[in-house]
Amino acid sequence: MLVIRAITLNDIDPLIEMARQVGSGMTTLKPDRAMLGERVETAVASFAQTIPPEERDYMFVMEDTSNGRLAGVCAIKAAVGLTEPFYNYRIGTLVHSSRELNVFTRMDTLYLSNDLTGSTELCSLFLMPEYRTGHNGKWLSKSRFLFIAQFQHLFTEKIIAEMRGYQAEDGTSPFYEGLGRHFFKMDFNHVDGLTALGKKSFIAELMPRQPLYVAYLPEDAQTVIGQVHRSTLPARKLLEQEGMHYEGYVDIFDAGPVLQGRVSELRAVRDSVLTAAEEGQPGSECEVTLVSNTKLDDFRMVLTQACDGGRKVALSVRELQLLHCQPGDPIRSLALNVRKNNG
Repeated sequence: MLVIRAITLNDIDPLIEMARQVGSGMTTLKPDRAMLGERVETAVASFAQTIPPEERDYMFVMEDTSNGRLAGVCAIKAAVGLTEPFYNYRIGTLVHSSRELNVFTRMDTLYLSNDLTGSTELCSLFLMPEYRTGHNGKWLSKSRFLFIAQFQHLFTEKIIAEMRGYQAEDGTSPFYEGLGRHFFKMDFNHVDGLTALGKKSFIAELMPRQPLYVAYLPEDAQTVIGQVHRSTLPARKLLEQEGMHYEGYVDIFDAGPVLQGRVSELRAVRDSVLTAAEEGQPGSECEVTLVSNTKLDDFRMVLTQACDGGRKVALSVRELQLLHCQPGDPIRSLALNVRKNNG
């Protein structure tokens, strides 16, 4: 069976192996032992509540209990940009007009911005190829929302997710080649690696502060602004189902969209149910449901069947073991799929 749980120090080595398969474009999951080791240590301290809430980085792994392998990873950073700069481009509009010539033009512009500093960020979502079957990808992505629903007080009201930007078949970023390379004078993967290691001062040092006209970019760079990598499209759709939206902010390197949402408006916050665990088998007319315990220091989640909108969750002995729960313990549940009558 599969279980999603809080990461531990024992997961560092398999996490590094997983990161080697991620590829470019995901700055939060690079196969660097020092960086990932420090991040896992921060995550462990986050679940143990031994560091301030705004410094926390909650990392979760999907484990295959049949062989002990890690199948996937995902994370929630409590607040971004408080210890190192957090940059995005905000897409704006400048109007130029001349009554004398009867000319009126609207021009899209890119503004270098720190507007999203302090927001809670969903990040580091990756599922191993051999586990990309059934509901696994959807479950892994949506597991973070159930955690947020249980521990709302630990997060800011604004939640964001930087989506991986469009890349050509050869792995190049048309947006970076059309803009960033002129200022940074290095390959996209090199810049990507520097930002992953927290070396971001060069962004402010080299990027222009004045608005950039989108129309001045090559056409292929213009067309990919706000577009996601082909492998990221399903992840974007899942986040949008949960209440997140694109609001005109993009990554400064590959122009991938930044989705935003309000924690209080997330489906998991509105629709998840807090109830008690009971031992048994699901009845008829049940639906696929995420079920978690309510322990911050030992957070665990399974995917099972639940009835009556999640108000009745009968768990097998094995599922109770995976959740580290006893009958009568509090659990939180959320239907995997959005119900049609809820939009």
